Formats: sequence, structure tokens, C-alpha cells
Amino acid sequence: MNSQLLGRALGTAGPEALQRAELTRRLHAIQAAPRVLFDGRNGQYAAASERAIESGDDAGIPIRAHQAGVNCIAIDRFEEEHSLISGGAEASIKLWDLEESENTTKEYLNQPAAVVKKSASSHQYGITHLCFYPFDSLAFLSSSYDHKLKVYATEPMTASATFDLDSVVYSHSLSTIADHLLVACATQNSAVRLVDLRSGASTHSLAGHHRAVLSVAWSPHQEYILASGSSDGTARLWDIRRSANSLGVLDLEDSVGIVGEDGLGKNARYRERGKAHTDAVNGVVWTHDGTHLVTAGHDERVRVWSMSSGANALSHFGPIIKNAHLSSLLPLLVPGYVVDPGKYVMFYPNQQEILMFDLFEGTLLKRLRIPGLPAAPVRGTAAQAHVRSRTTSLAWRTGHVDLYSAHSDGSIRAWLPKTLDEVQAETEESGEGDDAEDESRKRKREALDEVFRDLTKQKITFT
Repeated sequence: MNSQLLGRALGTAGPEALQRAELTRRLHAIQAAPRVLFDGRNGQYAAASERAIESGDDAGIPIRAHQAGVNCIAIDRFEEEHSLISGGAEASIKLWDLEESENTTKEYLNQPAAVVKKSASSHQYGITHLCFYPFDSLAFLSSSYDHKLKVYATEPMTASATFDLDSVVYSHSLSTIADHLLVACATQNSAVRLVDLRSGASTHSLAGHHRAVLSVAWSPHQEYILASGSSDGTARLWDIRRSANSLGVLDLEDSVGIVGEDGLGKNARYRERGKAHTDAVNGVVWTHDGTHLVTAGHDERVRVWSMSSGANALSHFGPIIKNAHLSSLLPLLVPGYVVDPGKYVMFYPNQQEILMFDLFEGTLLKRLRIPGLPAAPVRGTAAQAHVRSRTTSLAWRTGHVDLYSAHSDGSIRAWLPKTLDEVQAETEESGEGDDAEDESRKRKREALDEVFRDLTKQKITFT
């Protein structure tokens, strides 16, 4: 950072380089913000919780956003203040305002601005996926285990459209650049379902997988290109303009790709055999520039694919990756404005921790440990089951270096960069610690010198 400031002062570095360097520093300084809390009890126990926090006796008070667990979260990318929506295992949806939760040292108890409770007109079972409408932050889409895809307005949090897909909807995706307004849905059926928000039709489907589809994602740069992952271990690419639709599958054993006659894919034959993972694929994510695709599977592997040839980039993230749940599990790729050009950083929701990797090298950059909470009881069972604090979803706050995570224990956690005050305090504490260590070493050295002098003063007689 000092070199960037010097370059800026000498005129050799532009303001963009300085800004990117500071954002990168913040990214690597990201840490848990335990004082930023999400309490979904509508203020019922807020006063008691705040008193406990002030007294430092908050360890025994579980503060949860959803009592039965949080299945998914999403953050809008338009408003300066930003809103977060969360979907619970108990079928409720909650809207949160993130404007105040910007300081890791400030104690802030966030309460929902609006709530969609379980009712005859809302979802009946747990929420599986949420996303804001990409062209208007006042609307969002939700899917559920009740086979429904719903379109909601944030004001007044009512459903404006409902689509019954006759199958569990594990995830859905709406393109951020396209004009066609087609929602791709990953369902328990082996075909990808397409819902047209303009006409209301939900009959079109993309056939090719042989088992349930668990994850779908539209390309961020090509509006008609779609990727999907299935429990049959395949990851497929689709062009919805084509009559056959499918562009082929990704093969984990192919590190060269299909280059075609000119090396760029001309007249290349599409691959129809091969698997991306040896088990179910429940995570499909594009890089921000659309050049690569990232897939996660139940074989506990994360793979990176070149979208110019379909080749396996052979990125290896080691044996610490965990992935065993049927629900969609999406790695989060850091936006391009934070990292240097050509660099990609991935956050992976790994059980009770969040792992930060260099995407291509597979280097583990950071492990964000998740503090435990008392397990939330699951209602409706003969005995009270316990839910572990598994990370279920990640969301990035656009324009900031802020990460938010959802957990099966019912909590939503914030991960924010260290502030300058925190860095300064740590530096001072480190300096005090170094002084104490130097003093201890000095005392030990003096003691050793004294013993040595005593030994050398003794008269030694040889007989």
C-alpha cells in the first residue's frame, strides 16, 4: 500500500491502481463482525439482547434471523443502502436493511424491515433460493420445496405471480443482461424448466440430464447461454436459440478442450459424453467476465472450466472441501472491481467455516471460522433434533468489501474488513507484546551469563 501511495505522489500510479490496492487490502483483511447481528424476532427480545451485549453476557442468548434455519440469502445490487433478503426453513422470507451494519466495532442489532410469513398465499415449505429482480430492486423471486416459483414486490411484500412447476425447485436463475426475461429453474425433474415472466408460460424445458437438476446459472455476457448441474454428475451448457438446445457436457478428464479447426471452436463437434464430477453437481457459478465456469459437486471437488474450449483448468483446492447436502451450494466469486485484472478469488461455504481461495492456483488464502451457537430445536419431531451451524449460502454487497453468510442454525453473519482503528490497536498490542518478549529474553540472558561466570570462576584441579 505504501508503494502505491508513493507511486501516486510521484504520478506513476493512477487513482484506479490506488483504489484497487486498497480494496484488495480490505479483501484480505476481512474478518467476522460478531457485533453485527440479525434478530428475526421482530424486537420481542431486542431490548434484552442489547442489554446482554452491553454487559458482555451475550454468550447464552441465541440471536437468530430464522428460528428453524436460514436456507438462502441474496443482496440487491442497485440501492446505495442495499437490502438483504433471507429465506428460512420454516417458509418465511425476511427483508433486512444493511445501511447501518458497516462497522465491525459498532454494536448493531439488525431487525427485519418486512416479513413474509407462512400463509395460504405464500410458500408452504422451506425456501430453496432467492434472487433480486436484476433490473429493479423492488422485486425479487423465490423458490421452494412446495414446487412453486414466486415473484414478490418488496413493497408491500406480496406475491405478484406464482408458477407451479409440479416438482421441487432447488434453485433458479434470471439473466442480468438479457431482454427475454426467462427464469431457468433447476427442479427435481431431469429437465431444466424455463419460465417466461412476460407471458406467464412455464411449459418450455431443456432435456438432456438424466436425473434431478440442482443448479442453473445464465452467462453474464451471452444472454442465451445457460449452464446447469445435475445429480447425474454432469454439467451442461445450453443455447436456448438452438433447436437441440444442448451445447454438450463438460468432461473432468479433458484438460485440452474442443478447439475446432481454427483453435477457437470453429466447426467443433459438441461433446455428449463425460462427467464434470463423479457425484452430483449442486453448484454452478460463472466468473464475472464469463470466461470460466466453476462447479461444485458431492465428490467434494470444485472444478474450474475454460468456456472458450470447455477444458478442465485442473485447479485443485485440496482435501478440505466438504459438500454432502442435496440443496444447491454456490461458491461466491469476488467481483472484478476488488481484485487485480486476471485475478479471481473464491469464497467457498465449507460446513462450519468459509474458505477463501485463489481460483486458478487453488491456494488457500484464508479460513474464516464460524463461531458456534446453541443448536436451534427443530419442531414437529418426537425428540428435539439439533441443527449444526452449516453454511448454506453466501452473498456479496456490491460496491463494498462486505460478505454475508447464512447458516442452518438460523443465523446470518457479517464478515467485514478490519477498520484502521482495529489495525492500529493490533499494532500497539503487538508492540507491547514485543517489548515484553524482549524483556523476558534479556532476563534469561542475564541469568545464563551469571551461571557461566560462576562456572568459569571455579578453580579446576587435575589429578
